[in-house]
Amino acid sequence: MALKIYTRTGDAGHTSLIGGTKVPKSHLRIDTYGTVDELNSHIGFCADQLKDHESVLRLKEIQDRLFTIGASLATDPEKEPLMRMPDLLQSDVDQLEKWIDQMNEVLPPMKFFILPGGHMAISSLHISRCVCRRAERLCVALQDGEHFIDPLVIKYINRLSDYLFVLARYSGHLLGVAEIPWKPRVKQ
Repeated sequence: MALKIYTRTGDAGHTSLIGGTKVPKSHLRIDTYGTVDELNSHIGFCADQLKDHESVLRLKEIQDRLFTIGASLATDPEKEPLMRMPDLLQSDVDQLEKWIDQMNEVLPPMKFFILPGGHMAISSLHISRCVCRRAERLCVALQDGEHFIDPLVIKYINRLSDYLFVLARYSGHLLGVAEIPWKPRVKQ
């Protein structure tokens, strides 16, 4: 028997968190994990464009962590879930930092602000970075609104946006695409 993708339970504008609590689809928690899901999709799109095997593998690992984060955000913090949930670990944040440092070793120091662009893969990574920053702002809004969120989620998302920025630069380096400096227009 095939599983039906539609349930009709959300037709009135509500959905259930893991744990069974019904909330409006406009709830900040839903917006937050929806944005993490959007980020995951963008990262998949980036991985499809990159030729560097190691970068693709790293993005696939990040996608796994984003599913973990999504599950955490989709869980009612007031209820114990019936299923075992995956954990996000400090070592996941440490791994992002290690990858950033490895890429920075071969990149020239930044001497100017850079504009996103120059190649489809570079632009896509910058779009992912922007979506990641939005996800981070929503996570912080959850925290500020006194909704439970694991502080490690915010830390990981923050570091991930840094990683995506450096990966965009690194990908440009591997592709031989020059960075586009921002040259601000100044009134004479």
